[in-house]
Amino acid sequence: MSKVDKHILLRHHEIPDIANIKTYQADGGFETFRKVVSTKMDPVELKNIVHDSGLRGRGGAGFPTGLKWKFVDDNNWPHYLVVNADESEPGTFKDREIMEKNPWQFFEGIMVSAYAISANDIYIYLRGEFWELAHVLDEQIELMKKEGLLGKNLFGTEYELNIFTHLGAGAYICGEETALLESLEGKMGQPRVRPPFPPAVGLYAKPTVVNNVETLANVSLIVEKGANWYRKFGTEKSAGTKVFSLSGRVKNPGNYELPLGTPFRELIYEHGGGIIDDRPIKGIMAAGASSSIIVADDKALDTPMDYESVPDVGAQLGSASVIILDDTVDMSWLINKTTHFFKHESCGKCTPCREGAFWMTSLTERIRSKKGTMEDVILLEDVAKNIKGKTLCALGEFSTEAVLSAIERFPDDFDAQVNK
Repeated sequence: MSKVDKHILLRHHEIPDIANIKTYQADGGFETFRKVVSTKMDPVELKNIVHDSGLRGRGGAGFPTGLKWKFVDDNNWPHYLVVNADESEPGTFKDREIMEKNPWQFFEGIMVSAYAISANDIYIYLRGEFWELAHVLDEQIELMKKEGLLGKNLFGTEYELNIFTHLGAGAYICGEETALLESLEGKMGQPRVRPPFPPAVGLYAKPTVVNNVETLANVSLIVEKGANWYRKFGTEKSAGTKVFSLSGRVKNPGNYELPLGTPFRELIYEHGGGIIDDRPIKGIMAAGASSSIIVADDKALDTPMDYESVPDVGAQLGSASVIILDDTVDMSWLINKTTHFFKHESCGKCTPCREGAFWMTSLTERIRSKKGTMEDVILLEDVAKNIKGKTLCALGEFSTEAVLSAIERFPDDFDAQVNK
């Protein structure tokens, strides 16, 4: 990236006062939204720009954003835009930084997106622990109303736009889009059976687009500068930049915005400063607790971090919450932590996830207490395999990723724990 375009999302690194609305406006902020509304830009054109840019969902799935918008049912009204700001994946902390440090670009992105799908109401669903941030966002929404950026008859047109915040209750499952919608409607946060999908039947049974904070924060600049500008960054199939949340056994943890396709090695050693105490690197979790554990050999370290390449080393990029594991980390200890997490966070709606997470946790506890045998490791693997492909949502699938990959790729860690 050029120096000018060093950050698309974490622009507070170049413009320290960008969280001030006057500073943001002085830099051209909200002019894209004003132009889109005042010229009555065709929503179809906006959808095409975002589709052509190659922007993919940054919440984990990597689904093409513009394509999702095109699925919205134009024969059923009203339409809603729901922002997934739940951010509960262990190791993920990118969305919070965007909302805290570059909030107005986030707001303009969701406002342009709402216009593109012909929605008049936006709901920002925040994880329950973000209550302080929610208060700040509410104050900023009121300020935008005073500035004439929200409300009725915007810029002399008939377009009306409203933004509401909603706090969850700290449930990881509500990061799944249909459980989020259930929670937003005041119901228990549990996944829906699909189809139908939210673009056809979403919030209040109306067409709804659910997108992640990071995804939507890109939109105003894409519309302003064009699809080809955005495609200058990243790869052909994974366009743009990505905020990588780096944590674990690394010297300089934090959020780093880099073009998609940047190798793991550059993120870990150039930006992250390398491994604590300069110890050998052992494994990489590319998608937080939901990730398969990558063996950190030279092939993996040189693998581009994009949606197409990471599967070549046996994992998914997901939300790019990159957790680094060095040679001090025992993988049986690690999966004991992940299974405890998923057992606690399972909503209990489907049996394979509810019971499977319980039994995986029980088995990892037995192994970690050195009371287990190799038969327990085999049983643990069997339980995990029997969860896969049998759950209502991805949580059950996620709970097995670290378990199966750890047993397969780091057998010595388990062999050392069990009674022979």
